[in-house]
Amino acid sequence: MTDSTQSEDIARGGIGPVVSAAHLASGAMPALSEVEFAVTMMVNAYHRWMVRCMAAAGAPGMSPLDTLVLHSVNHRGRPKSLADICLVLNIEDTHTVTYALKKLAAAGLVETGKRGKEKTVAITRAGEAICMEYRRLREALLVGPVKGLGMDEMELSRLAATLRSVSGHYDQAARAAAAM
Repeated sequence: MTDSTQSEDIARGGIGPVVSAAHLASGAMPALSEVEFAVTMMVNAYHRWMVRCMAAAGAPGMSPLDTLVLHSVNHRGRPKSLADICLVLNIEDTHTVTYALKKLAAAGLVETGKRGKEKTVAITRAGEAICMEYRRLREALLVGPVKGLGMDEMELSRLAATLRSVSGHYDQAARAAAAM
């Protein structure tokens, strides 16, 4: 154990890195396992939050994907194609987004249209109202308390940029694994 590894271990209370799979953390980059575990916890908490906030906003029964798709359709108030939504959300399985769009259309939150020969989807007034209520609740229940922690917003932006960058490496590794 190097001096820096030992001091990091001591800083963590002598328990080593916080991971969900020690056998993966025992490799060349244990910190990546820490990030993976943190992302797992974050994703699950984020999904729980979206479902509960959407229900509180007046749209119960929405999945995390339904919620993401609804906000994506509402983004900038312009109609989107299925390809646009999948690209922005980094979703490979278009059928899952198609299903979410059908569910949102049935609820009256989005409507289909055309841009040339391409099918598009746009937000409805009801969909926009749900998004704005979600925003209001998010500001009160999440943003306020997080701001109260005194976190540096520039540091959060750097973290987001790092996670987006690392996601590209996971995408590339997934392609390589699929080719094996």
